[in-house]
Amino acid sequence: MKKFVLLFILGVSSLVLKAQDSYNYSPYGIGFFASYNLPYADLKIANRGKTYNITGYYNLTPYIPLGAEVQFGDISGGSTTLDQSGRQYDNHYKAFIIHGDFALGEAIDYEGNFFLRLVKDLYAGTGFGLISNNMAFIQRTDLYATGYPVGTYVFPGANKSLNLIVPIRFGYEFKIYNAYDEPFIGLNIGYIHNITWGEGLDGYIDPPTGFKNNSPDQYSQIVVGIKINFGPSIPYTKQIN
Repeated sequence: MKKFVLLFILGVSSLVLKAQDSYNYSPYGIGFFASYNLPYADLKIANRGKTYNITGYYNLTPYIPLGAEVQFGDISGGSTTLDQSGRQYDNHYKAFIIHGDFALGEAIDYEGNFFLRLVKDLYAGTGFGLISNNMAFIQRTDLYATGYPVGTYVFPGANKSLNLIVPIRFGYEFKIYNAYDEPFIGLNIGYIHNITWGEGLDGYIDPPTGFKNNSPDQYSQIVVGIKINFGPSIPYTKQIN
């Protein structure tokens, strides 16, 4: 009888420990991302470029990650042959951004509901940071008539500049769990729209009397990447997997 009671206690204990494991997550993470970007600047012609992101994370919960991101890439637009004034730029930029995301799983009760479990990893977020613009190439003088003799008008602007940047983030994370049902790897796909305060993204600060310039320089990203979580297990309030 004593052996039976002992076996029963051990069995229940193992089930409890397994259940507790499924409520745990790791507090830290590192992510590697790549994306295609598209600028929305002063020039009508926009080229698709490539951006790369490396992000260190602190996970407040499995659904609220805070990130410190280093981003770099190539943003370009215009054309010396197709733009009405011959303007063209190629910005090899770097950015540092602090951001946070909030996934639906933090706010909803998804246990036992297939649809809610499916959408619980949808997230949105925002943040702020600085973008360092560096023109690898920019056409500074007019190649076609702009009211001045060709080649004499110099388009105002800076070849290097520093601007505030605010990202608006949307995405979905496919969680992969380890043997303890803790979210170990996240496969991410998302959309980020970045708004910069200033006119440094394309290197041109043209007067609005001669050129359309109604909004701050912006660029979008279609992002894919991987996030790896690590660190000691932390208990969460509900089952994650």
